[in-house]
Formats: sequence, structure tokens, C-alpha cells
Amino acid sequence: MYNPPLMVKSVAVVYTVLLLAALMVGQAPASPASVAPSAHVVGTPAQSELLWQKLEATVQQVNRDLNGTMGVAVMDLTDGRTLLVNPDAVFAQASCIKVAVLAELYRQQQQSEQGATGKAKLADLYTVNASDLVADSSIMGGLTPGVTRVTNRDLATFMVAVSDNSATNVLIDHVGMPNVNAMLDSLGLTHTRLQRKMMDVKAAQQGRENLSTPREMMTLFAALYQGKVLNKALTDEYFKQLATPKESDIPRFIPDDVMIANKPGELAGVRNDMGVVFATNRPFVIVVMTAYLQHERDGNDAIAKIAGAAYEYFDRVGRSSEYGRIVNERNSH
Repeated sequence: MYNPPLMVKSVAVVYTVLLLAALMVGQAPASPASVAPSAHVVGTPAQSELLWQKLEATVQQVNRDLNGTMGVAVMDLTDGRTLLVNPDAVFAQASCIKVAVLAELYRQQQQSEQGATGKAKLADLYTVNASDLVADSSIMGGLTPGVTRVTNRDLATFMVAVSDNSATNVLIDHVGMPNVNAMLDSLGLTHTRLQRKMMDVKAAQQGRENLSTPREMMTLFAALYQGKVLNKALTDEYFKQLATPKESDIPRFIPDDVMIANKPGELAGVRNDMGVVFATNRPFVIVVMTAYLQHERDGNDAIAKIAGAAYEYFDRVGRSSEYGRIVNERNSH
């Protein structure tokens, strides 16, 4: 039966219930979606990604501007990220192949320490022999044949510091060319080959060139840094040896107090440089190879520009928070 007074009361009751329910919802705990976000928030893209993109753009611009060909491989040794330009192109290595000879020398030292016989050791003595001398041997050429005695470690220093070709050839004899290539094979570096001694023009004319790619040299340095080739003590000594001051392009725009373990190489129309830069908190591998250079100085300058830009990136990231702020006592407001 229709009863207006009763309906009015019913409506009032329903209204009251709904009002109470609304008030209870307002006082209820917030749902997960409404919880304040965590303090750890990284946007997309992250600040370091934006800086990485600038590095990539710089490298590509240097490549475009070079009147010649170029290959680049950069690896962040903290997270394994890589920047690659023509990474699998095969380049003549010139003196850069000496980093592989050095690695094999230290590997045989390690094998000797583990009890193997017939291996080259850093302390082994060699008496200078006139028949071993070749061009571009600024130290070996000044020693007295038949009298002066040096160790394999000394020869390695000559090879790294002034790229002494005679010292390199003697070390190749001591460690064995096949052993150098076997070491490279064990790391999967099938395009990196030591096929002739230094200054062997006849071998080069026959097509036996010392070769590698940017990716493979990057892989070699990463394997050495990560302790996949040598134990900790010999790894440290390897990089200390390779960091012997020398004339090269990678360090040109990098502060003098930064350790740089690198080896340059040059031939007519070819300029290369490669190694590990120990930027604070963010070490990295850098490999730059150039060929077909109309002006060889342009290759040197291109290497220096890329190395400088790479250092700026890794130095900033190594000193900054993920938001790009450099935090220190002076600006910690």
C-alpha cells in the first residue's frame, strides 16, 4: 500500500546509511595505488642514458668527419654495456698486436708458477744478439751485443714504452707465435692473429699481416681485466706494465693522474690505439682503429677526440648519483 510518510522515513534511513559509509571510506587506510611513491625513482630514459646518447652521437660524428675508415669498441667494465662502430671490420694492428704478445708472456709466467716446464718466465735472461736487431728499436739498438743481458720483463718494458721492435721479436721467439694464437683461440678471438714478426716486410707483402677487430680487442682487454686469463697478481702487473708512459693518442684529453693501460700502433695509412682507462669508479675499455687515412694525423686526432669524450662520460657517471648530481661535502644541501 502506498504510504508517503513511511517512504520518507525509508529514504531518510537509506541516505543516512550511505552517508556513514562514505565517511568510513574516507577514514579507511589508503589503497596501494594511493600510497606515496618510493624515494627511489628513475625516469625514462635515465639521466645516464641521456649522457650515453650524447657520447654515441659524438663518436658517430667523429666517424663521419674522418677521411678514412674507422672501427670503435667501448665497454663499460662496471655493467658490460658497449658502444660499437664497425666492430667486426678487420684492421691491420701494427704495434697494437703487442698487447697479445705481452698477455702470452704473462700467461706463461703463470703456467711456470703452477709447475709447468718449458715456459717463458719474466725473469729469464737474454743476451743481446746483433742478428735480432731490426729497425725502430730505439733501446735494443743502443745495447751492446754479446755483452748486455736483460730479462723478459725488461724486453716487455722496451716493447710497451717505446714499441721497440727488436724486443718484441725476441719475445715472440721466447713465447712462440703459435702459443700467442692459441691463447687468442681459447678466448674465441678467431680474427685476431699474430702472423709475422715486426718489420718483416716480405711476410707483409705475402699477405701475412697482424690483424684484429675492434670487438675482439675489446673482448681481450675485458677478459684480462676480469681475471679470465691471469691471476690477480699477474693481472695487476700486466696492466701496470701496459700503463708505462708512452707517446699515444688516448691520453691526450684525459687528466695526467688517470691510469691508462694502452698500446698505440701505426703503419702507413693506419692509426690505432686501445686499452683500459681506469676512470674513478668506472673503468672502461676503449679500442679505436683507423685505416685508409688520407692524412694520418686525422686518425690520431679522431682517436684522441673519442677517448676524451668517453672519459668525460665515465668520469661523470662514476662521480654522480643516478640523477646526475655530483655529491660532495661542499654541495650536499
